[in-house]
Amino acid sequence: MIAINRTVIEGRVAGVDVGRAVDARYGHFTAMQVRDRRVRGLDLHLDRLEKANRELFGGELGRERLLGSIEAVLGADVRDASVRVYVLLEGESPLVIATARPPAGMAGPPWSVRSVVYQRFLPHIKHVGGFPQHHLRLRVGAEGYDEALLTTADGVISEGAITNVGCFDGETVVWPDAPMLRGITMALLERAMEREGVRQERRVLRAGDLPEYDAVFLTNSRGLVAVGRVDEVELKADPPAVRRLRELYESLPWDRI
Repeated sequence: MIAINRTVIEGRVAGVDVGRAVDARYGHFTAMQVRDRRVRGLDLHLDRLEKANRELFGGELGRERLLGSIEAVLGADVRDASVRVYVLLEGESPLVIATARPPAGMAGPPWSVRSVVYQRFLPHIKHVGGFPQHHLRLRVGAEGYDEALLTTADGVISEGAITNVGCFDGETVVWPDAPMLRGITMALLERAMEREGVRQERRVLRAGDLPEYDAVFLTNSRGLVAVGRVDEVELKADPPAVRRLRELYESLPWDRI
């Protein structure tokens, strides 16, 4: 019997690794923005992959292996990129796959968010299989919104479909008190706020609480953006508060790969 391991895209045979990625149903990943071959929070990205791997696969990956994959996907010519490192189940062993795409950011006018009832499975892990979040983002996008705001059935906010959510009253940053993925940018901002003496706390938040704050913001690997509307309600997006948040974000250091 002939051993077959083949993938065809639009009638043309593709590489074996493409087939592995298409078939992937179980695994985890991290996403980062690379500028001048540097990334913010490199230690946190590597920690995320190691911790998730121990939980899902019961073993170590090794930082040299992960860094080698990032270096290989950048090659000698790419200095700026959106990079993802996936760890997928290949038989009984994890397979590391890195991808590089054009760099991206979140700078621009405030986003609008639509609250939807949905909670991710194992929310503390950035796992593959993001169909539900992508579907929700497409659905709210068709209604004119930029992001889906995930809530429990009784309206408690946890996170965005691809973002973390924070609120700022000019003195204290409030993060949702709910199961969520602690994003790398969120974790880096927590570090910066602690360093700068900005108070932080966790609270149970609902969409109806957001208009009380001077600024509501979203973070992910692409950066930080203010929120100008939640559902049908306009939010403040107070310029001094938003500026303070952006200054904190811009203060985040870059690590050489």
